[in-house]
Amino acid sequence: MYVKIHKSEHTEIVAACDESLLGKKIRDGDLELHITKEFYKGDLKSKEEVIKLLKSAQSANLIGEESVSAGIEAKIISEESIATVGGVKHAQFYTV
Repeated sequence: MYVKIHKSEHTEIVAACDESLLGKKIRDGDLELHITKEFYKGDLKSKEEVIKLLKSAQSANLIGEESVSAGIEAKIISEESIATVGGVKHAQFYTV
């Protein structure tokens, strides 16, 4: 999976996507997701490495079967919080 960490003054977002999805556009009716290199392309990480990062994440944006599965295993998202866009799983996690 590709993982990129976006840092700002107050928060950190872990963006993860399945390697095969990077650079693609996914459509579902009027909804279109762009899985851009600018947002998602960081380092290639194993599932175990991604799970470790997600366990301490403040926020996360996950797209793809493997990335969303890592979020479930890290216990930051549940099955109910998963959306499917054009047959691709997508989930977001935020702490308050």
